[in-house]
Amino acid sequence: MNSSKHTHHASTPNTPDSRSDPATLQNHALATDGHIQNPDKSMEHTKQIGTVPTADVEHHVDHAAMEHGSGGHHGGMSHDMSDPAIAAAMENDMRNRFLVALVLTIPIVLYSPLGRNFFGVNLPTPIPAEWIMLLLTIPVVFWSGWIFVSGAYYALRARMLDMSVLIATGVLAAFGASIVLMIAGNDEVFFEAAAMLVTFVLFGHWMEMKSRKGTTDALRALFDLVPPTATVIRDGKELDVPTADIRAGDVVMLRPGDKIPVDGEVISGSTSVDEALVTGESLPVDKATGDEVVGGSINRSGTVTFRATKVGADTALAQIVAMVQQAQNSKAPGQRLADTAAQYLVVLAVGSGILTFIAWSVFGDGGFVMALTFAISAVVIACPDALGLATPTAVAVGTGIAARHNILIKDAATLEGVASIQTVILDKTGTLTEGKPSLTDVVTEPRFDGAEILRLAAAAETGSEHPLSRAIVAGATSRNLSIPEATSFQSVAGHGIEATVEGKVLLLGNAKLMADQRIAIESLDGRADELASRGRTPMFIAIDGKAAGLLAVADTIRPSARETIQRFHEAGIEAVMMSGDNRRTAEAVASELGIERVFAEVLPGQKASYVAQLQREGKRVAMVGDGVNDAPALAQADIGIAIGTGTDVAIETANVVLMRSDPLDIHRALTLSKATVRKMKQNLGWASVYNILAIPIAAGILYPEFGIELRPEWSALLMSLSSIIVAINAVLLKRVESKLAT
Repeated sequence: MNSSKHTHHASTPNTPDSRSDPATLQNHALATDGHIQNPDKSMEHTKQIGTVPTADVEHHVDHAAMEHGSGGHHGGMSHDMSDPAIAAAMENDMRNRFLVALVLTIPIVLYSPLGRNFFGVNLPTPIPAEWIMLLLTIPVVFWSGWIFVSGAYYALRARMLDMSVLIATGVLAAFGASIVLMIAGNDEVFFEAAAMLVTFVLFGHWMEMKSRKGTTDALRALFDLVPPTATVIRDGKELDVPTADIRAGDVVMLRPGDKIPVDGEVISGSTSVDEALVTGESLPVDKATGDEVVGGSINRSGTVTFRATKVGADTALAQIVAMVQQAQNSKAPGQRLADTAAQYLVVLAVGSGILTFIAWSVFGDGGFVMALTFAISAVVIACPDALGLATPTAVAVGTGIAARHNILIKDAATLEGVASIQTVILDKTGTLTEGKPSLTDVVTEPRFDGAEILRLAAAAETGSEHPLSRAIVAGATSRNLSIPEATSFQSVAGHGIEATVEGKVLLLGNAKLMADQRIAIESLDGRADELASRGRTPMFIAIDGKAAGLLAVADTIRPSARETIQRFHEAGIEAVMMSGDNRRTAEAVASELGIERVFAEVLPGQKASYVAQLQREGKRVAMVGDGVNDAPALAQADIGIAIGTGTDVAIETANVVLMRSDPLDIHRALTLSKATVRKMKQNLGWASVYNILAIPIAAGILYPEFGIELRPEWSALLMSLSSIIVAINAVLLKRVESKLAT
């Protein structure tokens, strides 16, 4: 597989700065457009996560809260989990905040009325229980929960209402009301509600981070593929230099077992290279002078030198990483809807708390404390934190699963959009077929031997760069035939060749060549027509003036193409084949695959118009292609899918890239997308219904008739339980991997 065909050019230059510290590199590895600014150093320093100071970790978390106030994600946390180093740092910090909060919240609850009345625990009180609870709650609210308080501050400063505003409102309302009640001499305080709210929300965010961090395993593996140093030949000397310092044009030496640091072209030596982790190519690929190597692959056998052609952000590996990071940081249409709904829910929640307090104060007979209790419960339970978690966790898990299966999805909207595809157009050459001809049939006349015919034909074709000639030579080589040298060779333009091999005169070409040389081929005509009807190219061969047989060459169908079409049919998806070949050849291939609708003899400039034709029929269309001439059609389609062996332009234009060039991955992408959208809908449905039903109950609507009171601490538990359910449900998406493995 040609590694250069897996890249698309980054828009940001590679500008290494050796003065940058690891934390800075990790924090600024991504440009604002999602591309890696300095991937080599980001990869190099990924392994140094243990050296990131605690202050820097806190900076990442607090900075995320500030970003949230400017339009980040929910709960005061931006949660950029696409960089493995930052993901680990943020998850560890969130875990530590949660554990501290948990350790302190347990005695707070036990000292509260909940602990005394529900759990029957009576702890010693050297000072009043309210003061013990106050002292324990302060670090919970103002250290563990500071990310929400600071996030709310920056959100309000930016004139935005988001999750952090609501969480901070609930926490500070419970905490502040308790202080007021203590000053008033009332022992009815809500410190346990404030502590439980912080603890449970932190636990929900920690679970979300764990679920999303799990999706970076594929990225971490890609980061680790790049060696920290490489051997570069400069001024005739071998030097060990950091990978980040390799420049385009440098000559790099590879020994057996070395990881290839950057993309390049072999200039001396030969070897076999394992590209499985980068390109998905399962077998080692032989490399010799002039062949391209891809950074991140492993040199298996020989010693070679290569010239670096693409470094930093331009390498295939950097582009793969950038694409996955961009997908994980993007928003699906469902998430944008949830974000909009969340802003209104913040107003609803705060408004419900105020109205609840006014209603119970004016119409209730429970007094100030009861009104305050119901108001705080309403605010706490109305927090739409689960709504904010609903789609980002599913998107992160889904894109991570796709990356592990060598399916690169460029953004969340694509992941969601693939599920609604009704028609898939597949370009024949390079998508359904291998994209290069191979020998398929050897037909002989009586008195001639098939191996002998092929051996002589290969001798005549040796040295020719024509695809059909190369197919014949490759066919003879694969059969372990010894190929002699031709003593004379003459090309007959448009018809074939004439050559002398081992004293025998060979003619190899079409029927016109045979007719011109007065060779009788009537006995072979029927078989030639049969082969042509099956989409193959028959070539007649004559030896010493007599017809000897036929050699047939065809662009062979990919092994998984038939199963792909069958799965499309089972899923109710229409498969359409598009080809520039003549209609007879195109329909022969389509018939063999079970495709009913064929666009044949399509010129390069017409492909996009055929996509538009299907769209005018009211269908959502995916286009699958690999060539430069497929790019307009990929752009026209609702979803463009590029085969990984395709050109840079095709991959740049597409929404999905199949790294393994396996058409069955198209169906896998559809399966994963549908499973992800299903999880999004489940999460959004649960979160929405929960909020609609929970607010009136927490506000005390059932209390006058049934005496049911939902205290603030129970509201905090139920609200956070909803977030945890959403996060766990997203993680369950991983069960779809068993379907992708088949």
